[in-house]
Amino acid sequence: MCGIAGWIDFQQDLRGARDAAQAMTDTMACRGPDDQGLWTGAHAAIGHRRLAIIDLSGGRQPMIASRDETQKPAVLTYSGEVYNYRELRSELTARGHRFRTESDTEVVVHAYLEWGADLAEHLNGMFAFAIWDERTEELLLVRDRMGIKPLYYYPTPHGVLFGSEPKAILANPLARRAIDGDGLCELLAFVKTPEHGIFEGMYEVRPGQIVQVDRDGLRKRRYWKLESYEHPDDVDSTVKNVRGLLEDIVSRQLISDVPLCTLLSGGLDSSVVTALAAKDLRQQHLGTVRSFAVDFVGYAENFHPDQLRSTPDTPYVHALAEHVASDHTDIVLNSGDMMDPAVRSEVLRARDVPIGIGDMDSSLYLLFKAIRRHSTVALSGESADEVFGGYRWFHDPEVVAADAFPWIGPAAMGNEHLGADLLLRDDVAERIGFAGYRDRRYREAIEEVPRLAGETGLERRMREISYLHLTRFVQVLLDRKDRMSMRVGLEVRVPFCDHRLVEYVFNAPWAFKTYDGREKSLLRGAATDLLPDSVLQRVKSPYPATQDPTYDEVLRQRVEHLLRDPNAPAAQVLDWDKARAMVGRPVAGPSLNRAALERLLQLDEWLREYRVELAF
Repeated sequence: MCGIAGWIDFQQDLRGARDAAQAMTDTMACRGPDDQGLWTGAHAAIGHRRLAIIDLSGGRQPMIASRDETQKPAVLTYSGEVYNYRELRSELTARGHRFRTESDTEVVVHAYLEWGADLAEHLNGMFAFAIWDERTEELLLVRDRMGIKPLYYYPTPHGVLFGSEPKAILANPLARRAIDGDGLCELLAFVKTPEHGIFEGMYEVRPGQIVQVDRDGLRKRRYWKLESYEHPDDVDSTVKNVRGLLEDIVSRQLISDVPLCTLLSGGLDSSVVTALAAKDLRQQHLGTVRSFAVDFVGYAENFHPDQLRSTPDTPYVHALAEHVASDHTDIVLNSGDMMDPAVRSEVLRARDVPIGIGDMDSSLYLLFKAIRRHSTVALSGESADEVFGGYRWFHDPEVVAADAFPWIGPAAMGNEHLGADLLLRDDVAERIGFAGYRDRRYREAIEEVPRLAGETGLERRMREISYLHLTRFVQVLLDRKDRMSMRVGLEVRVPFCDHRLVEYVFNAPWAFKTYDGREKSLLRGAATDLLPDSVLQRVKSPYPATQDPTYDEVLRQRVEHLLRDPNAPAAQVLDWDKARAMVGRPVAGPSLNRAALERLLQLDEWLREYRVELAF
C-alpha cells in the first residue's frame, strides 16, 4: 500500500530542497507507518512512506533500478498491490531481468525498464505510482484502471508536485490553498468529476490514465477505459464465468505476508467475498478466514426500518459467519465515539476536503481503527452494486427515465448523502453557477458513454446508468474507503473492481443482470452454493447509519453553537438563516437535516483548519 509524494522542477536543483520534500513525505505517515525514504536528484525529489505487506524486509522505497550499471536509473515510488506480479516476474526474468527482492514493487520498476510507459497495461491490481527516469528526465504518474488508489498533481511554472493525497501537495509552499467556484460546486453537488482536485490548480490523475511530465510540458493519455462490445455468452455461461472470475480474483487478493481479514456486512457482496476467501484458505490449508462487522450499541434490538434499510445487519452477519466458520468479531460503537471531536477531525484530515457523510464516515474510521489492531489487510465487498446493478434506483423506472445523475434526488437516495447545497447562500450560488453545475457534469458524462451499434431503449439507457456509476459514483465510495482505511494504516482490497470482471459484466445485457426478477441476479446466481439462503435472498441494505437520537441531539447542539459565532468562516458560503430554520426542525434518524448539518460543521472546520482562500 503506502503513500507517495514528490516534486519535479526543471529549473531548480532539488538536492538542496530536501526539507521541503521531506515535509511533503511526512504528511503521508498515516498511509505508511512502517518505513520511509527520500531520494533527491538535480531536478527530482521523490518521497515514500511504507505500509509493509509483501516482502517485509526487501520492499523499501523509493526503489532504484537500471538495466545495467552504465545507465542512469529509474526511481519508483509506489502505492498499492499488483496481483499478477509473480507471473510478470517470471516473464521479466525470461527477458533478462534480475531481481534482488520478492516484492511486487521491484517487478513494477523492472516492468517500466522493459515496456516504458506501456507497463500499466501489463498490471492487474490497485496502484498509484510515480516513476522518475533519470535518463530522459521524465516523470510518469500512473493510476489503476478503476481508481482504487488516489493520486493528485499540481502543475507549477517549472514542473509539478504530486502526492497520494492533497495534503502532500499542500505541504509545499508552491501550492496555493484556494478553492474557486467550480471547486465549491464540486464539494456540494455530490458528483465526482474525473480529474477534479477541488483545490484550485490541483488535479487528480484519472482512473486508467498516465500523466507524463518533461521539459516540454505535461501530457495525458488513457491506457484503459470502458468499451462496449457484444456480449458473447448466454445467461448460464455468464453466471459460470462470473463465478470463475471471482474465484480467481479473491484467490489472488489473498496474497499477503501480514494478517488478513474480510469486512462483513451480511449483504450479498461482502458475504460472497468472505465465503470465497474461507473456501480458498481451507483449500490451501491456511486456516479460517477472519471477519469483522460494524454494529452500534442497541442497534439490532431497537432497529426501525427507514427509506433505505429494511433490516439490521447483525443477524445476517452472524448467519454467514457461522455458515463459513469464520473467526468473527463485531466492532460495536456508540454515539459518543462517533461525535468525539477528535474523531471527526481525523475524518476531515483523512479526506482533506469536506465531502464526508457524517456518522457513516466516523463509524467507518473507527471500524478500521479497531480492525487494524488485528489485521493489516482487509477484503471488501465495495463496488459490487455499481458493477452488478444493486442500488434500488437501478430498478426504479422514474429514476431511470430522469435526465440526471440517478443517485441524486428523493426518489433515489432519500437525500441521505445530500443537503449542504440547501444551505448555500443565494448570492454565492448565483456567482458560482451552482444551479447548472450538476447538469453540466451529467452532460459531460453522458457524452463519454461507449455506445453499442443498434442498442436502443432500456438496454441503451441501462448502459448509460451503469457507466455513470462505474466512472462517477463508485469514485465517491472508493475514495471514502481508501481515506478512512489508510488514515489508520489498513489496506483495503476491493475484488469487485478487478477490471476483467468490470468489463465483462458491463457488457452483459441488462436482462441478464435481472434474469431472476431482482437486483444483482448474476452475482446471486454465481453464489448460490456459497451462502445460506437468508443471506442469498436478503434485500439490499446500504452501510448502516446510527439511529440513536442522542447523536442527532448532539449534532443539533454543535450547529447551534456554531451559529452563534459571528466570525464563522462557513458564513461566507452558507446561509445562517436557512441553517437556523433547519436546526429548529425535528431531526430523527438518517435524514436530509442530518446530512446538511453534518456538512455545515465540516465545511466550517475545513475553512478554519486548512486556511482555504475563497477564489470566487
